[in-house]
Amino acid sequence: MNTQSKPVYLKLRDLIAAAILDGRYREGAMLPSVRALAAEQGANPLTVAKAYQQFQQDGLVEVQRGVGMYVVEGATERLRVAERRHFIEEEWPAIRDRIDRLGLDMADLLSPA
Repeated sequence: MNTQSKPVYLKLRDLIAAAILDGRYREGAMLPSVRALAAEQGANPLTVAKAYQQFQQDGLVEVQRGVGMYVVEGATERLRVAERRHFIEEEWPAIRDRIDRLGLDMADLLSPA
């Protein structure tokens, strides 16, 4: 997928999702504030808020008013399942087609460049 055409809030969402899956934001951990993440990523705070809102709608984070936003219990596994499904259904077909077009085989893909 061409990430350059992807909206900024979705790029931020992918960044946060990767951090949850990698364990940088563990279940029960507080996410950075909207302003802190916006400053870190050079993004508009409203854009970060939109990315966070998507996680909240998906039930992966919860807001504790006046405190912050936390990763909920079970979020990592639910996110992993959703990301796997997205990869297999949305990204893999284009990758597989490109592999076929280039005439690559498994040995080509597994050998170091």
